[in-house]
Amino acid sequence: MKSLETVGNNSSLLVEENTPKYVFPTSFAQQRLWFLEKLQPGGTSYLIPWALRLRGPLNIAALQASLNEVVKRHEILRTTFAWQNGMPSQVVHGAMSISLPLSDLSQSVDREQEVFERARQEAHLPLDLELGPLVRAQLLRLAADDHVLLLTLHHIIFDGWSRRILVGELAAAYDAYCSGQPPTLAPPKLQYADYAVWQRKRFQGAVLEKHVSYWRERLAGIPSRLDLPVSRSRPLTQTFDGAKLPIRISSQLTEQLKSFSHERGVTPFMTLLAGFQTLLWRYSNQNDIVVGTPIANRNRAEIEEIIGLFTNTLVLRTQFSAGVNFDDVLAEVKETTLGAYEHQDLPFE
Repeated sequence: MKSLETVGNNSSLLVEENTPKYVFPTSFAQQRLWFLEKLQPGGTSYLIPWALRLRGPLNIAALQASLNEVVKRHEILRTTFAWQNGMPSQVVHGAMSISLPLSDLSQSVDREQEVFERARQEAHLPLDLELGPLVRAQLLRLAADDHVLLLTLHHIIFDGWSRRILVGELAAAYDAYCSGQPPTLAPPKLQYADYAVWQRKRFQGAVLEKHVSYWRERLAGIPSRLDLPVSRSRPLTQTFDGAKLPIRISSQLTEQLKSFSHERGVTPFMTLLAGFQTLLWRYSNQNDIVVGTPIANRNRAEIEEIIGLFTNTLVLRTQFSAGVNFDDVLAEVKETTLGAYEHQDLPFE
């Protein structure tokens, strides 16, 4: 652990001054997000905004204390990033506190719409990787017994799996503070920086070459793009201005999917992936279909309770040929997916 005297010009009032700072290497995934931030500064595509509806009487002081208790427990929530020795580095601050501003919307004509607008604005407000903090919170009061907690974290310190950890610890700490007792959560056995150091040391030499050789063979000659018949041309710069189209699948169809998958010795994910890639093959008229899918990448028990960025991207390739039937496609997808899982530790970048 190497002490840092100064790291940039930290003007954030929420980062406590005169506290120790320590520098660690970034994980490979963090390095990727650092690069993307420098490529398009001030972007918000890699923020993770979410909202928690809190119904019933609320002890706001206890909630803020609980939030900072979680920040105290997990170094990654007290981390900023700096350029050190020719590469990005994690800078862990010895102390950092998160404010919890309160907005009273109880007199708004349309409170739900106002919440939606506040959440939308929050999701489009950047977080500074160098200044931090990379956690932002805001509390909206709709009524005395109805609140919405808006949380925004940068993906470089957080992933989807981390939500369960944060909410669980936040609830446990809140119950303790409301009872007038200090939280009794067991301290984390590891911190995210420990994982980053381990990952950097592990992926060298023969271990690295083994994984790289697999992916080099699997992805040799992949197409650079998939051309679908769409109503507009592809923009030169990706905007990330997408939308969601919800689709409901009946319980009957779900059971049929599970039964179909079980009979063929595959998972429902493999069946759905095969169907999706078949659809892309049909509409694109391209025989080489490549799909990227995120994976939790928490395949070791000791990292299951660590908040941080572990998510990796797997590249799943299926090649179609004349006269192929769906069972053939499904068999190839199964082989491809199992091979990808076996080599999932190799960072996408």
